[in-house]
Amino acid sequence: MKIIISGAAGRMGRAILESLYEEDELELGAALEKTGHPAMKKDVGGLIGIGTWGISISEFSKKSLQSGDVIIDFTYPQGTVQMVQEAKANGKPIVIGTTGLTQDHRKQIDAAAKKIPVVLSPNMSVGVNVMFKLIAEATAALGEAYDAEIMEIHHRLKKDAPSGTAIRMGEVVAASRGTTLQQSGRFTRQGNIGARVSGEIGLQSLRAGDVVGEHTITFAGPGERIELTHRAHNRNNFARGALIAAQWVSQQPPGLYDMMDVLNLK
Repeated sequence: MKIIISGAAGRMGRAILESLYEEDELELGAALEKTGHPAMKKDVGGLIGIGTWGISISEFSKKSLQSGDVIIDFTYPQGTVQMVQEAKANGKPIVIGTTGLTQDHRKQIDAAAKKIPVVLSPNMSVGVNVMFKLIAEATAALGEAYDAEIMEIHHRLKKDAPSGTAIRMGEVVAASRGTTLQQSGRFTRQGNIGARVSGEIGLQSLRAGDVVGEHTITFAGPGERIELTHRAHNRNNFARGALIAAQWVSQQPPGLYDMMDVLNLK
């Protein structure tokens, strides 16, 4: 099976290229970047230090979509939506790891998923998705007697906050409590804010250095607290998850899926 990587020269794109290079069953079909990118027309092997691969970074074209079977997209919200539309028009399954998507972006992706299979996940890591399941179980067991606070830290160049993973963690807590993150989320605290509101879900973001990604949820109750933490040591675990998702989604009917579906954790 051949993979099309959209956003191939970015941090995650390069990590996926590295993982794909080690694969026996998967091949690189095309490596795409936006018009004017400094890496345009460069051999992808040079991006990951292996010399010549024989495939160069290119702009999107109809021909490029015919070069592979599944698209993996880690770009930016508007670019992702455009790629989803092209995937739908060409009948290509797509795996999306882009974060910072708005409700309008999500609606467009939902509409495309009626025609093609789509895996949309803010975090492709196997460990993170196991943590989502543990959070749901902990929330159900502890109830609102235990306050839920989420903290995430990423590298200084990350543009969106909170991270997509932190938002998903908050959504899991909210769903387990029968509410929504929009209703119960508390994203900032400053000044004389008064006592903590019962049932709120706190989310705090830190940006510093070259941290790949760390997420912690604290359940604090009477006389004790429980903390679940996931630390990403590098981006390879996300890349491996994306390739697992690509293999899985190629065999699925049209629909909107996430990594919990891919890993059979639901």
